[in-house]
Amino acid sequence: MNPVDTHCPYCALQCAMTLTPAAAAATPAAAATPAARPAPAVRPADAIGLPVSIAGRAFPTNRGGLCKKGWTAAELLGSAERIREPMRRAADGSFAPISWTDALDLIADRLRASRAEHGADSVGVFGGGGLTNEKAYQLGKFTRLALGSSRIDYNGRFCMSSAAAAGNRAFGLDRGLPFRVEDLDAADTILMLGSNVAQTMPPFIGHLDGARQAGGLIVVDPRRTATARLTDDGAGLHVQPAPGTDLVLLLGLTHLVLAERLADTDYLARRTTGFDQLRYSVAGWYPQRVQEHTGVPVRQLRELASRLAAGRGTYIITGRGVEQHVDGTDTATAAINLALVLGLVGTTHSGYGTLTGQGNGQGGREHGQKCDQLPGYRKITDPAARAHVAGVWGVEPEQIPGAGIPAVELLGALGRPGGIRTLLVHGANVVVSAPDADSVRRGLKNLDFLVVCDFFFSETAALADVVLPVTQWAEEEGTMTSLEGRVLRRRRAIDPPAGVRSELWIFQELARRLDAPGVYSADPSAVFDELCQASAGGIADYSGLDYTLLDAGEPAYWPYPAGSGGTPRLFLDRFAHDDGRARIVAVTPRGVLAPAQTRGALTLITGRLLEHYQSGAQTRRVAELATAQPEARMQVHPATAAGLGLTDGGWAELANERGTVRCRAQLSADIRPDTVFLPFHFPADQRANLLTAAATDPISGMPEFKRTAVRVRAIAGPDLPTTDHERVMADA
Repeated sequence: MNPVDTHCPYCALQCAMTLTPAAAAATPAAAATPAARPAPAVRPADAIGLPVSIAGRAFPTNRGGLCKKGWTAAELLGSAERIREPMRRAADGSFAPISWTDALDLIADRLRASRAEHGADSVGVFGGGGLTNEKAYQLGKFTRLALGSSRIDYNGRFCMSSAAAAGNRAFGLDRGLPFRVEDLDAADTILMLGSNVAQTMPPFIGHLDGARQAGGLIVVDPRRTATARLTDDGAGLHVQPAPGTDLVLLLGLTHLVLAERLADTDYLARRTTGFDQLRYSVAGWYPQRVQEHTGVPVRQLRELASRLAAGRGTYIITGRGVEQHVDGTDTATAAINLALVLGLVGTTHSGYGTLTGQGNGQGGREHGQKCDQLPGYRKITDPAARAHVAGVWGVEPEQIPGAGIPAVELLGALGRPGGIRTLLVHGANVVVSAPDADSVRRGLKNLDFLVVCDFFFSETAALADVVLPVTQWAEEEGTMTSLEGRVLRRRRAIDPPAGVRSELWIFQELARRLDAPGVYSADPSAVFDELCQASAGGIADYSGLDYTLLDAGEPAYWPYPAGSGGTPRLFLDRFAHDDGRARIVAVTPRGVLAPAQTRGALTLITGRLLEHYQSGAQTRRVAELATAQPEARMQVHPATAAGLGLTDGGWAELANERGTVRCRAQLSADIRPDTVFLPFHFPADQRANLLTAAATDPISGMPEFKRTAVRVRAIAGPDLPTTDHERVMADA
């Protein structure tokens, strides 16, 4: 069987890999995989009962390397836990097989009934940042035309929305990295704010080597993470502010750059507007005041500002740590303002960017999953945009609903009078990933009807009325768009199990049953061609692309209008606003600046582990990964632990008005004494998002994941479920 070149199914670095199908896909991976082994150059298939072998492939982003998740990705394809036929919930709560015909007929009947009784917007759709471009596009089209509903959003709202909103208003365009990842190799200074790439996308750290050798890697994080430790031994600087004070830190750095005459005044005059307002807005953020709010010493502030201005190649990169706040858009804007004041953006040697997390987080938000957007990153409220897309879809513009509501608001409307009565979920596990998770769980249980498309019985699927089994990454054709805006081909290496279908086929079949306007192809190539037409002339223009070009290996960075060669580096000549200038938007802290910890509470921040991905619905089912990190552990400073009676490995309870989490404590001096950290990959009573609030950024709709007040106490070990299946059933 011939090897197939494709890309990793996990994060947006989209590491290149080659899959070689096994002579026979034998026993499920979970039954034959050792608990742990060193990552080999090739992950063999036949020797350990996998359907494909995996080899890293030379590519600019990963240079042949893969992380643990990538090396073990094949083990889910033949998993014994995989759903292989449609399942329907019985009256007693158990699930029984149902034929595809009966499942789709039932779903179509319930969709029609909900629309007839409660209106089109009583049907909601929740998408995912892991769907291919083709699926994301078709999901948006299906929702708006076949269902007639405006109620669609996706889990990218939890990841990239603040960075996207900031990029759009500053540059007129949102592409995570407006340059190539490999451009970072030549930098001597890289400021990373709120990102732990050493654990979330390990091959990325090879692109930090130049800055480390120059002593210019600067990591801003309340924890001394694996990425922060890369600054040791003279390789750079770790800045450790209090959680939620990143906006003040950035305002203070901008104040210093201006006060010490380090700004690029010629660049500001030629390429930006709004500088005067910025100068006034940062005037009061002098170093001593910033130190009081952030805990970052004045000496370190001055050192950081000086280094950023002196770098021969300087990049500022933000991640979720500074964006997942109720002021996340303003914080990302403050980082952009600092980059503009230094003259970094739109040059060949420096820049600003933000790191997309999910595999297709970039493409997933460009083509219609977001509640306010149409394909090509067009605004759904723009009459010209509506007319263009309607023409491609073969309908009148009036048939396309208006803007919907963002994810947190959408989830808050579940099961409520006048809200959403029927929900379709694709590529998301909101019972674990959404803020105020127990409220979301209750909303799902109050629905009239819930349909989930998934590979496994995730915590969300366990609550569904119907679960539809869908193809995994190595079983499908399509495209993904990486964190640097490069459109990549996902290729099919093996056939899916007999009872499994692609979402494209599901959309086609449901649209036919609903007598929907428009055409719904199940052929990914045809869907991509239509996507490219729909995007033509938009911000994210793919109109010059097709599978033939992508299969030839041509680097394809959007915008890629017909007749062009794409755009690896944006903004070299102009920004995407009509006047070609970047917008400097003055921002100031809103509300109370005091730390979250009051009256004995601590500040909880959430995040990722090396071995797990997103809600853990996939990685918790890989034996090697689950053995390495089988449960949530709360990281806490030893001094704090001593005051609370916590011991390393002992049990702790974190609680607030929304919920209670019980987990083991992990004592570490790598975290601030006023802060605790909890990974968000785990289910049942270890869900970090039982504690987080549904409060959101007013501009982006981003939830506040990184600053939650909790009370912590030592407890005796609880009687927790021991297997992943037991944990899923506990959530159901």
